[in-house]
Amino acid sequence: MKNELILVQPHCEDKQKTKRLEQILEKALSNISYEKITKEEKFENLQNKKILFAISQGISGINLEYFRFLKKLRMNINLLENSVAGIIVDGESELFTKSIAREFAFTANQAGCTFPGKPLVEATASLQNFNVQAKILETDYMGAYEKSARVLIEQVLSFTPVRKKQSKILVLHASNFKTSNTSQLWNMVKQHLTNCDIKEISLRNGSVQDCSGCPYTMCMHFSSKSNCYYGGVIVDEVYPAILDCDALILLCPNYNDAVSANLCAFINRLTALFRKTRFYEKYIFGIIVSGYSGGDLVAEQLISALNMNKTFILPSRFALLETANDPNSIQKIDGINKKAKDFANHILETIQIKYN
Repeated sequence: MKNELILVQPHCEDKQKTKRLEQILEKALSNISYEKITKEEKFENLQNKKILFAISQGISGINLEYFRFLKKLRMNINLLENSVAGIIVDGESELFTKSIAREFAFTANQAGCTFPGKPLVEATASLQNFNVQAKILETDYMGAYEKSARVLIEQVLSFTPVRKKQSKILVLHASNFKTSNTSQLWNMVKQHLTNCDIKEISLRNGSVQDCSGCPYTMCMHFSSKSNCYYGGVIVDEVYPAILDCDALILLCPNYNDAVSANLCAFINRLTALFRKTRFYEKYIFGIIVSGYSGGDLVAEQLISALNMNKTFILPSRFALLETANDPNSIQKIDGINKKAKDFANHILETIQIKYN
């Protein structure tokens, strides 16, 4: 029988550290045919595959074999071309599980890997992060962990790209289009996005009030009507546009190695809509421009917030990342017009039906 799944599980010499993960994988992979890779030298020829990355980490958050895998991915940018994957991270502390996952997801994504919405199952030492799932499933933390792992594997195996004849793209930004290098790069990309409906919404000038953490029952009350207590442009314009779009593009100048305040507020306020509606069939893209460095940190923030938490599909090479500080200096980057055109074509190939 042909293997349905590739299990990539970086080797860990301490069997005690891997005991819990091995137990989870044994149950979650029952009746599923798979090939297992544990050593970096076997980590090759993984294009057009369905993959589960399962990583054990100790108290330090470090697995040396994992870093060998990470290095190979960064040195072979087509290693995971057209593959789809999920990630399980099992830890011995309350820290590092999410940071390892988002770093790995970004690197794998740059190597051509797509991640479906909510592609991460993380297990901290105490398993306290399964508190809510355990209550919903009426089980204990280990039971919730096992169920989550099985659901993730089924999700990876069943994933198929979502494409339409004419796609709707929503672009959110908080930039001054007259001076922003990020906006200029978007305009270069935009001119090549043909046969699609593009809607742009600005979140500038304090028009977005951040989430203030309403009680759950209050949030659910407003969510049932696709609404939010604080209203404003998020409810009036952004929520309907999110529901209507096929792909979301965020224009992200790098502010202190993070997205801007208004874009961060949008992500936080999206929770009210998310309580009613999941986004498993919508794609997320980013255009990220840093003045100095750190574009990867902004990209990882988007992955964590919108793919891992809010269930948007993370398509391969989801972000266009550049460095430009002085006004208009984006125009001086070698080959920037070609990069913009290639990114636009990549978006179209991802979200639209191809015609011969």
